[in-house]
Amino acid sequence: MKIEVIGSGCKKCKALFELTKEVSSELGINDEVIYSNDINKIVAMGIMQSPVLAINDKPVLVSMLPDKKRLKDIISKNI
Repeated sequence: MKIEVIGSGCKKCKALFELTKEVSSELGINDEVIYSNDINKIVAMGIMQSPVLAINDKPVLVSMLPDKKRLKDIISKNI
């Protein structure tokens, strides 16, 4: 499984990355969470906002920093 946070390097992007790593660990996901600042990936997905949380190259969260419970729900439903 590929879990990736794609962003511009802003505070919200980095916070989503850290929260995603934490939530993934709590869910028992052993795959590495990747951070990318390749904005071309976001554009290729047809998205014009960041950050983007993508699971297996499919965007599952765009332009928001949810609380931990909501992020757990989002990841659980998309793995």
